[in-house]
Formats: sequence, structure tokens, C-alpha cells
Amino acid sequence: MLVDVAGGDAVLAKDLAMHIAASKPVALSANDVPAELVRKERAIAAAKAAESGKPANIVEKMVEGSVQKFFKEVTLLGQPFVKNDKQSIEQLLNSRGASVAAFALYVVGEGIEKRKDDFVAK
Repeated sequence: MLVDVAGGDAVLAKDLAMHIAASKPVALSANDVPAELVRKERAIAAAKAAESGKPANIVEKMVEGSVQKFFKEVTLLGQPFVKNDKQSIEQLLNSRGASVAAFALYVVGEGIEKRKDDFVAK
């Protein structure tokens, strides 16, 4: 795990690293979420909202609300802190005068291709 924290201390960096490992955010902020993922989420929210039978302007607000909720779930800065769920990571960083420039999450075994040997064919 790689966390680039500016203005914080080692305890804050460790807490953030543990939070990232537990909650596995997709991106740092809403601007960093891949466009394809946002499109998929918007399409799902639009389909759900269309089923409600409400007017178009209400449906659009429902879609935007769903997308904003999605951003809070998948972005590091929007997620509630695991040690204090009343506080978001962004609020935690602001209260400590710190900021996160970037993070990287490495999952053991992810991206490794398993070699398949066919001993019968040999």
C-alpha cells in the first residue's frame, strides 16, 4: 500500500492505509473516477428511476442523487472513516491540516496469471 500524505503524521498515514485496505476505494476524488464506471452507474440509476413513473425532472434529480451517493462510496475522500463513521476522510484530513496526493492499493495475487500445465497431453 502506498499513501502520499502531506501535512500529517505517521499515525494518520497508518490510519489512512488501514482504511484504504478495508474499504478499497476506486479513486481519490469524484474527478478521478473512470468515466466508463460513471456512465455505467448513471445508466443503472436512470433505469431504476425510470421505473418509478415520476416526471422527467424528478427522474434526473434521482439519477444525480444516486451518482453522488456512488461517488461517496467509491472515492477515498467521500468515504466515512472506518474508525469514526460520523466523519468523512476529507473532513478528517481537513481537521488535521493534511492532504492526500495519491494512493495505490496492491492486492496479493491480483493480476497474476496462473500457469496451466496439461500433464496428460504431454
